[in-house]
Amino acid sequence: MSEQDKRARFEQAVLPHLDAAHNLARWLIRQREDAEDMVQESYMRAFSSFEGFRGGNGRAWILTIVRNTCYTWLQRGRLGEMSTEFDEETHSPETTANPEALLLGEANRELLAKALEELPLEFREALILRELEGLSYKEIADVTGIPLGTVMSRLARARSMLEKLLVGGTNKELLR
Repeated sequence: MSEQDKRARFEQAVLPHLDAAHNLARWLIRQREDAEDMVQESYMRAFSSFEGFRGGNGRAWILTIVRNTCYTWLQRGRLGEMSTEFDEETHSPETTANPEALLLGEANRELLAKALEELPLEFREALILRELEGLSYKEIADVTGIPLGTVMSRLARARSMLEKLLVGGTNKELLR
């Protein structure tokens, strides 16, 4: 396969999933700049080993690479103190929205984000892949390398923990 053919196949199979890759990395790494680095590294790894991709689900394939890259980075202990980042989308002026509705929407997003942040990594990961990325249980099993039953169990427990955090406030005791 020529380099040009490889690039075209890669762009068609993997590039459409860039947003999903960024989303997963951001929730796993928790810092935008580091997550962007992980996605860039993941796409470089994916491109260099693209000859091994036999077709099929490009989304699951790239998310697996992103996940593994993020976990490797986390295991190396590079995760520093978490910081709150400025989200331009959230803070952009909206002329059509009611200020009270904007305030309530922002409060709900912050509450949900804080609750998700408190979930243990494996539960947060399962929820992000299912609820935000829309992967099927089978695709999550493929991405994470865990059995389908474990995916279903993690999702059920993650939803339960999230509900407790959202209803009862953020209390780490609920996560045990």
